[in-house]
Amino acid sequence: MTLDDQIADLIQNTPSHLINPDAVAAIAPTLRAIAVQLKHPQYYILQNLEQSWVMTALTNRTQPNTRKNVVYAYPTLQDAAASQATIKDPQVMALPVPVITILFQLLAMKPIDSLIFCETPGQASQGIEVRRQDLEALIQAQLAQTQANPIPTDIA
Repeated sequence: MTLDDQIADLIQNTPSHLINPDAVAAIAPTLRAIAVQLKHPQYYILQNLEQSWVMTALTNRTQPNTRKNVVYAYPTLQDAAASQATIKDPQVMALPVPVITILFQLLAMKPIDSLIFCETPGQASQGIEVRRQDLEALIQAQLAQTQANPIPTDIA
């Protein structure tokens, strides 16, 4: 599924009682801009039996009181299956999720500080971090720009 197909699917299938489809369409360029920098159109996310994403708490080695919650996005099912969370808990499974959906979900999942996109199969220790606060800032800037340059109603 292409990124444009993923965006169309997200806009069409987001429950309108939760968020206005026009709002999803307004932030779509930001989601797409981040997604094109990643290597894969979908990633495998570890989930428990209730389909909640598995978070990993990371601590800073030099600052043990500094902690953040991350979700890992794996490029292949084999990489996800080899992760520590899968090995430790047999009730954890990896499911493929489109990259646009992953980025969109990050906005709603306040306990998650970052997504770590593992880009190279077999190298889960290296990845690209997308911080929720950075994504929120980019979306706020996108929305401010959209509101500053409204589309004329008499464009036809």
